[in-house]
Amino acid sequence: MKDAGKLIYKSGFAFSISLFVVLLLLSFRFFTHIPISLLHIFISSVSVFLITFMLQDFFTKKIHRELKTVYQNILRITSHQSIGKKIRDEEIIPEINRMLEEWEKNKEDEIVQLKKLETFRKEFLSNVSHELKTPIFSVQGYIHTLIDGGIDDPDVNIHYLNKASRSLDRLIAIVEDLESISKFESGNLNLEVRIFDICDLCRDVMDSLELKAQERKITFQTSPGLNKQVYVNADKERIRQVLVNLAVNSIKYGKEGGKTIISVDDSADPVIVHVEDDGIGIGKEHLPRLFERFYRVDKSRSREQGGTGLGLAIVKHIMEAHNQKVSVTSEPGKGSIFSFTLAKG
Repeated sequence: MKDAGKLIYKSGFAFSISLFVVLLLLSFRFFTHIPISLLHIFISSVSVFLITFMLQDFFTKKIHRELKTVYQNILRITSHQSIGKKIRDEEIIPEINRMLEEWEKNKEDEIVQLKKLETFRKEFLSNVSHELKTPIFSVQGYIHTLIDGGIDDPDVNIHYLNKASRSLDRLIAIVEDLESISKFESGNLNLEVRIFDICDLCRDVMDSLELKAQERKITFQTSPGLNKQVYVNADKERIRQVLVNLAVNSIKYGKEGGKTIISVDDSADPVIVHVEDDGIGIGKEHLPRLFERFYRVDKSRSREQGGTGLGLAIVKHIMEAHNQKVSVTSEPGKGSIFSFTLAKG
């Protein structure tokens, strides 16, 4: 049916050209009075019809061959493969149009993503610069004070050296955390996965942070479920790092005189670990970005509390390396609950 349609189309086009030639010759004969026989006109029109028909077929096939080459190149470039399906000549132009429109849309999405990455890169470099400058300038100020005579004052020298030491410790912590994130993102950090008791690890972390919690009069509490054995399959030291980061955050931003509760829910697989506080809480507008590097809800207060601004980003990367999830629910003034999952051992 389609072949018949093509034949009719080509014949109609050739007939139109032939008719045009006949009218042209008749007009020429009428206006110039040059004798042209009707036989000559008929032979000319038939010749034009045949030539037009054949040329049309030749150029149509040539154009479609060229278009198929274009189609094959577009397919190869956009999907890194050679032409994988046969396509009819009448479908080639719509198919190329579709592919070009799809390619254009993909490029628009890619440009949007690149702009987001560029914004993220600029913000990240700005944050790194700011975080590093703070301890560096502090150390510089303390050293200059000592050089300018403070070193000879017993009431100043040890005090300033201790402050410089703490600033250097902060600087080292930032560099180490950045190194950890870099290893996670590059895939160069291998997990040492084994079976261990997560409840025992939670109790151990709480014991190690007891003095820090007492500084803010915060009490560690355990749920009844933490008094039993719950085995999980993970990298124990990395999960310890997750628990420490979350527990330290709960101490920093918890309510003075408040509490931090660590609980384990093993009613299903995966096991879920919760770290809950009754502190200042977090507004919902901040929750989507909370696990970004250097993202701080309250920049001034966060820096006063110390920390590198990388703790939650490290938590996210550790959980992703385990193919597990970390989440947060929070409300201003009512505290926060950080939760992460672990595969049962």
